[in-house]
Amino acid sequence: MEEYMNMLRDGVEKIGGSTLTHGQLNMFGEYIDILLYYNRFMNLTRITDMDEIVIEHFLDSLSIINFPTVKGAQYIMDIGTGAGFPGIPLKIYYPNKSLTLIDSQKKKIEFVDKVIEKLKIKDISTVHGRAEDIGRQKEHRERYDIVVSRAVAPLPVLLEYAIPFVRIGGQFIAYKGPNIYKEIEEAKNAIDILGVKIDDVKEIKVPYSDKTHILLILNKITKTDKTYPRSAGKPKKSPL
Repeated sequence: MEEYMNMLRDGVEKIGGSTLTHGQLNMFGEYIDILLYYNRFMNLTRITDMDEIVIEHFLDSLSIINFPTVKGAQYIMDIGTGAGFPGIPLKIYYPNKSLTLIDSQKKKIEFVDKVIEKLKIKDISTVHGRAEDIGRQKEHRERYDIVVSRAVAPLPVLLEYAIPFVRIGGQFIAYKGPNIYKEIEEAKNAIDILGVKIDDVKEIKVPYSDKTHILLILNKITKTDKTYPRSAGKPKKSPL
């Protein structure tokens, strides 16, 4: 395990982050153990080699840690967190930030709850449900400084899921792949309707990998119309 934690520590420094503490490295190591144990019967991830977990899950999740808006954020939401990515790595790296992780699959939220309990993580919460429903709840709507999402849905659909959670002046950061410019073209209508503006498209090289990660950053300019998000399933069936 030490070899992989050294890789993680060095990788974080390569992407411009601070050196991970011994306690943080222990948490990441324990996270790997928990993930691999439960993955045997829960189908949480196809990635099971420890070096790939470090690269594809941890370093990939942490690729935004050097963004000024992320550094300055207090309330962060992770939509479609799955097995806890990118939310839990971000919380381990930034222990003083408040994280909310949502997912529509109950078994995945139950797994994330186990990770939180075993790692004794504070000021983090999980919500089981669909983004379309949670996004209408007063306690979550337009509350978050930063909303993130990784490998959840095409951009026109994803924007309708995510933007209702972002406060005016906050940001949505989408972890995306090489087809990002095609997705942006397809999402022009959603961008106009939902009151956001593209701030940047960043290409970040993930350490120890040939992969170039694409991060789409959008600023929320205006209040989200109460029409959105539409009822559960509609954004996917009929994208804006």
